[in-house]
Amino acid sequence: MTENNKEVLKKANDLIMQGDNDGFLDFCTDDTKWIFVGDQVLEGKEVVRKWMATEYKIPPEFDVKHLIAEGDFVTAVGNITLTDQEGKSTLYAYCDVWRFENGKMAELNAFVVEPN
Repeated sequence: MTENNKEVLKKANDLIMQGDNDGFLDFCTDDTKWIFVGDQVLEGKEVVRKWMATEYKIPPEFDVKHLIAEGDFVTAVGNITLTDQEGKSTLYAYCDVWRFENGKMAELNAFVVEPN
């Protein structure tokens, strides 16, 4: 099951980089919970969808360095480039810890920092 969860996350991230937020969300549970550590918590697929519509108008770019799976968890470590509304791109280091339920992404703990 852990390898399947890794593949789900890879496919979902590919979709989000293509700007297909709904395709990405198909891989999430309806009650998905996203915790941006130190920032905010999003609860439910519709809340996440609205957040993505504003924050990911320009799709993010992931550069995954490590993808680690164990049990119901997949951890992705790498870099993400986010582009704001004015077109300014910023590179961040990130670590996403996903918990899966029945093959779908149920909870995210996201640690995102701007490197020095």
